[in-house]
Amino acid sequence: MDTPQSYDMGTQPLDEIMTRLGVSNDELVRVSTEQLTHKMVQKGRKGRRLTLNVQLKILHALRIARPDGNFTLRDLFNYEGKS
Repeated sequence: MDTPQSYDMGTQPLDEIMTRLGVSNDELVRVSTEQLTHKMVQKGRKGRRLTLNVQLKILHALRIARPDGNFTLRDLFNYEGKS
């Protein structure tokens, strides 16, 4: 029997990056062109495992909010290899 996958991955690098840059959840939601919600951003910051689609929405919005950041998914989320 498989071990259930954990959905709480702990605070993600996204949270520290957004705090350091002074980017709010609301700012990401406002600049997003992909129907990003406050709830999605909050879950991403606090470590709830998100689908790749939602991770990409957050990444795209952050790139719009801070185009000079040159962020990747690996910069924002550290789930890889964790279960």
